[in-house]
Amino acid sequence: MSVSAVEHLARGTAGRHPELPETTSGTIRLDLRDDGHTEHWYLTIDRQDVRVERLAEEADLVVGANREVFDRIAAGRLHPAAALLRNDLAARGELKLLMTLRRIFPGPPDARDPRDVPCERAAAR
Repeated sequence: MSVSAVEHLARGTAGRHPELPETTSGTIRLDLRDDGHTEHWYLTIDRQDVRVERLAEEADLVVGANREVFDRIAAGRLHPAAALLRNDLAARGELKLLMTLRRIFPGPPDARDPRDVPCERAAAR
């Protein structure tokens, strides 16, 4: 079973993310809607360091969607850009930060880094 977006935000998002470009900086507010209630998660990205807080402050990018959509993104089953194009989520502000979510949340369980493929091929010989 995959980890929900809330579980990942609470336990696994804060800290250093070497997969983020070193030039990435900004703030993202995630508005997770569930049964008429909205949870606010505020991510501050400073180069490769991510800080997570429960704030409803204005951010460089504000992303809103049903909790189920965020769970699918966190599980790697839905790309944030695809969700935006399908109107599964709404975003306003610096859209370039939307792609950061794909790197902050884990991918599918069977995903692998494409840079590892040449090493795997060499080891198989």
